[in-house]
Amino acid sequence: MTALFPIICIGLVGGMAIGLQGPFSSIIGQRLGILEGVFIIHLGGAVAALIPLTFMGGGRLGGWQSLPWYVLLSGVLGMVVVAAMAYIIPRIGAAPAVVIIVAGQLMVGSLLDHLGLFGLAMKPIDLQRAVGLLTVFMGVWLTVRA
Repeated sequence: MTALFPIICIGLVGGMAIGLQGPFSSIIGQRLGILEGVFIIHLGGAVAALIPLTFMGGGRLGGWQSLPWYVLLSGVLGMVVVAAMAYIIPRIGAAPAVVIIVAGQLMVGSLLDHLGLFGLAMKPIDLQRAVGLLTVFMGVWLTVRA
């Protein structure tokens, strides 16, 4: 069984990164424009990934042709996230924006689990999960309307 503590810690670090990325992308979007912000953010990420890949001799980048075509849309989806955050944060604030983004992630994650798409183990949406999701969406409503 996988130890949960490191998984939780890594998840929290990822969540904190999203929490900071939103306001940062919002600042860039307000000052330069949303598309310009998306470009700058993804360029920064590409450079940050390029540096260790250079020392690793390119890693396994050469195998990109073996990937299913639809996974290559990940970059476009990342652009959607950054653009959405840049747009909504100045209008409703950072916390409500993050809550909405997380709720969207839970919606899609639950659907993917329920259907077992993309090789995921099927985890049907049972009553307990449905109540949990409903609780999250009630939290979104309470956070956004305040």
